[in-house]
Amino acid sequence: MIELKNVKKNFDNLEVLKDISITINDHEIYGIIGQSGAGKSTLLRCINGLVDYQSGEIRVDGELVNLKDKNKLRQMQKNMGMIFQNFNLLNRLDVYENVALPMKFWGIPTNTPQARKKIEGLIELVGLSDKIHVKPRDLSGGQKQRVAIARALVLDPKILLCDEATSALDPAITREILDLLQKINKSMGITIIVVTHQMEVVKQICERVSFLKDGKVLSEGRPEELFVKPIKEVKQFLQEESGHLPDDGVNIQLFFTDESSDEPVITMMARKLNIDFSICWGKLEDFRSNVFGSLVINIKAEDQKKVTDYLDERKVLWEVL
Repeated sequence: MIELKNVKKNFDNLEVLKDISITINDHEIYGIIGQSGAGKSTLLRCINGLVDYQSGEIRVDGELVNLKDKNKLRQMQKNMGMIFQNFNLLNRLDVYENVALPMKFWGIPTNTPQARKKIEGLIELVGLSDKIHVKPRDLSGGQKQRVAIARALVLDPKILLCDEATSALDPAITREILDLLQKINKSMGITIIVVTHQMEVVKQICERVSFLKDGKVLSEGRPEELFVKPIKEVKQFLQEESGHLPDDGVNIQLFFTDESSDEPVITMMARKLNIDFSICWGKLEDFRSNVFGSLVINIKAEDQKKVTDYLDERKVLWEVL
């Protein structure tokens, strides 16, 4: 659906995007994560043609994003809905009128039976049928974002771009909005790109994720691959440490993903190898309803080979710390 090849973007002498190459599949929920200033929002604005890029290539549904071809760009942007952190609703309009606004911009009548059915259907989809004639000032933050989502869908886009869409919401409301985005992705087949610095967002809904730092993609893959066994830069971003580990013996970190996460590997290993060890540190996290995690154990040096051989046999990822 979206392909970026060697994309570079400068603001004057500041290089914001440095040789970015990413492929986003049709119907996928894809995450772009990193600290503030990493280039995430700039990358999103390059995809939808709000800002130009200096070199490289961006294609959306096979078409080149080219700011010089205004007519083609406008048609392309019609296929890309966008939601923002601050909602961007017009306070003088009610929920119905805010959702209908993109249709007005495109000269599409909003008071025909077909238009009313569509707008009211989207308002029902986001769970706000009882708020249809309420102004934004009388809505909660989560309700405002639901209106913004309905508005982004009113032109039947193929792609939904989310720029820090849950950053202003509390954790419970964030989960509700993410559940809604998953529902939209599955029921409407829309490709969704989520730009965020919130770890829980990509863990809950993203199928794949890119980690950006200083305008570069340092790591890409499934969220559980990035965060269960993170590279050094991701570990720093997570501010995650294994705590104080024993100086004696050997400390081994085990990574539980896919099939290995459902097996009692630790107790099975203790029985089969007849060894003693200490559990020093561990974590379990929810990734799209699957629980993955890692564990640090301390063993005697003389037991290292048989322990690592056993872990290899059980296809458990590990590393000596």
